[in-house]
Amino acid sequence: MADSDSTAKPGPMSQAEMEAFLAGGEICRVSCLDDDGWPYAAPVWHEYSDGGFYLVGREEAQWAIYMARNPSTFLCIDTVANPQKVLVKGAAEVIERPNIGGKWVEIARRMAVRYLGEDGPKYLEPSMGDPRWLIFIRPETIKTWRGNFSRLQ
Repeated sequence: MADSDSTAKPGPMSQAEMEAFLAGGEICRVSCLDDDGWPYAAPVWHEYSDGGFYLVGREEAQWAIYMARNPSTFLCIDTVANPQKVLVKGAAEVIERPNIGGKWVEIARRMAVRYLGEDGPKYLEPSMGDPRWLIFIRPETIKTWRGNFSRLQ
C-alpha cells in the first residue's frame, strides 16, 4: 500500500506512492453510462500497468457492455482507514471482446494473486471456460489523495 506512515503529510500522492497503493488489493469502483445515459457503477478487480487500468469482466458484465458502446469511464480506488484515494477519468478501450483463453487470462491470474493470495488462481480455475472481456482504461486525468487522521488528534 501507499505510505502508511502516520507522520506523512496529507495531500496528493507521489507517483511512487500511487503505484504502491494501486499494487495493493483495494477494490476499484468503475462508473460508466448505461444505454439510457444513467450512471452505472460496479465493484471490479483492476490491474494498473502500461499507463492505465486493465479490467476483466465476464461476458454478461453490464459495465463492460456499456463501455463497449460508450467509452466515458470513471474509476475510484480508495480506503477508509488510513485514507487514500485514486480517482481516474478516462476512456475505455475494448482490448478483447468476450473470449476464452485470450490475453485476459494472465491478467486475471495476476489479479487473483493480488486480491486473494497465492492460491487465488484456484478461484479462477472452475470458470476459465467462461468468455471474458478485457478492457483498458486510458486515463485522461488521475487525481490522488492521502489523509492523515492522526494529525487531528
